[in-house]
Amino acid sequence: MFLKEMRSGDLVDVVDMSSLVNPFTQHVTVQYQSGEDLADPVAIDKQQLAFPSGEDLPECWINGYYRMKP
Repeated sequence: MFLKEMRSGDLVDVVDMSSLVNPFTQHVTVQYQSGEDLADPVAIDKQQLAFPSGEDLPECWINGYYRMKP
């Protein structure tokens, strides 16, 4: 799955989908898709990612307690 790193605007390919959808995991392993060579996988904070359209990731992927009322 391709997502956008919000700070740079670069596309990243999510290597580990289970960490992306696990709301109790703060980091996800991705590979940057800029340049000709395939970059090494790196772990980045999920808060820095969005869909390529600019839409934020679903709250249920980021916050494990999203159903609890404040």
